[in-house]
Amino acid sequence: MNVNIEKQTKPLLGEMVVPGDKSISHRSIMLGAIAKGTTSITNFLKGADCIATIDCFRQMGVTIEERNDIITVTGGGLRGLKQPVGILEVGNSGTTTRLLSGILCGQNFKSILSGDASLNKRPMNRIINPLSQMGGDIVSIKKNGCAPLEINAAKLHGIDYLSKVSSAQVKSAVLLAGLYADAPTSVTEKVLSRNHTEIMLKAFGGNVSTEDTYDGTTISVTPADELYASEIDVPGDISSAAYFIAAALLIPGSELLIKNVGINDTRAGFLQAVLKMGGDLTLLNALTSGGEAKADILVRHSKLKGTTIGGKLIPSLIDEIPILAVLAAYAEGETVIKDAAELKVKETNRIDTVCDNLKNMGAFVTPTEDGMIITGKEAGLTGAVIDPKFDHRIAMAFSIAGLIAKGETTIKDGHCVDVSFPEFFTYFKQ
Repeated sequence: MNVNIEKQTKPLLGEMVVPGDKSISHRSIMLGAIAKGTTSITNFLKGADCIATIDCFRQMGVTIEERNDIITVTGGGLRGLKQPVGILEVGNSGTTTRLLSGILCGQNFKSILSGDASLNKRPMNRIINPLSQMGGDIVSIKKNGCAPLEINAAKLHGIDYLSKVSSAQVKSAVLLAGLYADAPTSVTEKVLSRNHTEIMLKAFGGNVSTEDTYDGTTISVTPADELYASEIDVPGDISSAAYFIAAALLIPGSELLIKNVGINDTRAGFLQAVLKMGGDLTLLNALTSGGEAKADILVRHSKLKGTTIGGKLIPSLIDEIPILAVLAAYAEGETVIKDAAELKVKETNRIDTVCDNLKNMGAFVTPTEDGMIITGKEAGLTGAVIDPKFDHRIAMAFSIAGLIAKGETTIKDGHCVDVSFPEFFTYFKQ
């Protein structure tokens, strides 16, 4: 499905609500599935990645139902999962693959995880190594450090793991395996990655602690006898909101209110970056629910300026870098994005896909080893054919670019947005 986009001349005015947070939606299913009782989830994201998580747990005997837009998960307890009959298909979801691997290492049965062609090229040694240190029997079937993964029953031991990368997926895999270990388990990160797993584990009765240490931030979990069902209200996904924030910043006369967005400190780097660029953002009605911070975000059209985005800010906005790059192409002066080598191992090499597509639209951009340098172009971008290479975040970012570019922009294979935001083009047209 190709999507054609024309320049938008009218301002964006009014208010909207974006779908539920993808990271939190994944975790609500996983923890509900290994908890005792029935967990109810509101505002669950029905994207392809999260549906893959549901399908995997259904294969392991967990009853998951939808009624009146509420997802209920009837868990059989920490050791209540059953051996799947076939391969657990994770689609394009790295979150499903890595977090589920941690849970499966603690089970008493064999399982195999596999995904689509893109997923099966993404690096898995980053979880295979720490899980193996814990005694987990997890191997890359093709011996290339990627899925498919085979996981066999094993006795797990607690470890203190110093993570080489600030990754919530790595951290979460180890912490979830730690629930099944024979002693406490800790993960230390130089820069704290998104902390939804820690927050939600506490809501389900897990014993989790966080402390600042010499090496960074250390998160510890003690082995659990049982977790217990909870009620989860998923906030709006800030990664989804980012595209419409960008549109309102760029289209003259716009004033847009995006309601009930998650603004967890470990995820809100995009907002900080926009403020550094001179964006007009205001947080309204801020509150905390279930340990997660939420707010309404009021955004107005702004004249942006170039800045440097790097260091500790990167883990909290890694998924928003494609849309930040679009903003940078319209900002006055130079924007440097650095310390973001992690972009190379996303659904695509996002350094390459962002730079290639920006160049197609006439932007001044230079790729670097760990990011890119973008010089804002006063004349703006020109419509082009965009190849997102089936990467949902590239497709959405360049759809916004098409709204302000001269002429027509065509997004190839626009259906790839279904991974995280299946209704994106419906919202987009509205």
